Amino acid sequence: QVQFVESGGGLVQPGGSLRLSCVASGFAFHVFAMSWYRQFPGKERELVASLSSANPIKNYADSVTGRFTISRDNAKNTLYLTMKRLTPEDTAIYYCNAGWEKPEFTTWGQGTQVTVSS
Repeated sequence: QVQFVESGGGLVQPGGSLRLSCVASGFAFHVFAMSWYRQFPGKERELVASLSSANPIKNYADSVTGRFTISRDNAKNTLYLTMKRLTPEDTAIYYCNAGWEKPEFTTWGQGTQVTVSS
């Protein structure tokens, strides 16, 4: 079945960097666009970035443009999110899913917590 396993989160100081990973299984990873989402306490998940399956096209939320980079390794069925110049407003649980700008599957992983604090 479809499964997403996110990792790489943690506690980081403002201005710091993190690299998140998402290992996907149960579907043809290389065929699908992939996206990162994040959820703030008490809020709905919001889109962070999307990456097409081929001829890579990327789309970012305005709040992360220029700071975050989405990438993928199809040989490893893995999606990445490199985050730089982090601010406390980036504190959230980060999730991945297939699809361009909206989730393809109703299944979600456990997410990975990112906390930006001094």
